Amino acid sequence: MDSRPIGVFDSGYGGLTVLREIRKRLPGERFIYVGDTARIPYGPKSPEVIRRFALEIGIYLEQSGVKAIVVACNTASSFGLAELSRRLAPPVVGVVNPGARVAVRCSKRKRIGVIGTRGTISSSAYQNAILAVDPAAKVAAVSTPLLVPLVEEGFTSGKILECVLDLSLPRLIEEEIDVLVLGCTHYPLLRESIAEYLAAKGRPDIVIVDSAEAAAEELARIVKDRGGSERAEEGLREREEVGEERRGEEGRGNGIFYATDDPARFALLGEKFLGERIPAVQHLPLEILAEGAARRFL
Repeated sequence: MDSRPIGVFDSGYGGLTVLREIRKRLPGERFIYVGDTARIPYGPKSPEVIRRFALEIGIYLEQSGVKAIVVACNTASSFGLAELSRRLAPPVVGVVNPGARVAVRCSKRKRIGVIGTRGTISSSAYQNAILAVDPAAKVAAVSTPLLVPLVEEGFTSGKILECVLDLSLPRLIEEEIDVLVLGCTHYPLLRESIAEYLAAKGRPDIVIVDSAEAAAEELARIVKDRGGSERAEEGLREREEVGEERRGEEGRGNGIFYATDDPARFALLGEKFLGERIPAVQHLPLEILAEGAARRFL
């Protein structure tokens, strides 16, 4: 049984929605989470810079002894996944390819919509991943950069959110999509509001695909195939035997959280993404990430 932790990283907070889904499926596993809050957001940055950031964190997690790495950021997955998979020893799971596969499975009419950050959409990562699974699919992708700051400021419902959704979702509805992919790990917090919006526009039938859930499912398969299933099953039994308060304590006790800037703010904002209190976040200086990458390539 492989008891090494799982590494998870994102440009900031959104990846905690992926971690939340991972812990539902692998509750007995330990993890290391890195939120690159000093360099958030990744979306507007160049592909070269995003790849460098992702590789620095990936190397840090590899050197920390993880058995798998989850790129819990759609932008970093779009631009950096191939590089990470090529250079790092642990298996690397992104959020784009798993989300694309689920979208194709769920689409009956082969008309799929995607919303995400400017970087993710401009990379055509989802478009390419969906077409690789089903070349006959029609993909409509729209960047929705205003949704990330709305989520972080707590506007996950209400008139302001509705006005922002008016800028993007009607275009996808016009394309007669039957599946909508949430192509940003912030967006699961908007899932209910987006479903209500679509229903109000006469399209309650549109299936919403959460790439965070899809990535967690893929990771669970990899971990169990490589000998982690016993630990996961033990953890699940333990969590079923304890009360709600103890369950929360159990979940927080099996991981380490790092933020590259303002750990206190990360702990505060991170609660809404993880779905529970984050009691301790350690500071991870950017210098350590840069030095680790430099040593790796000397």
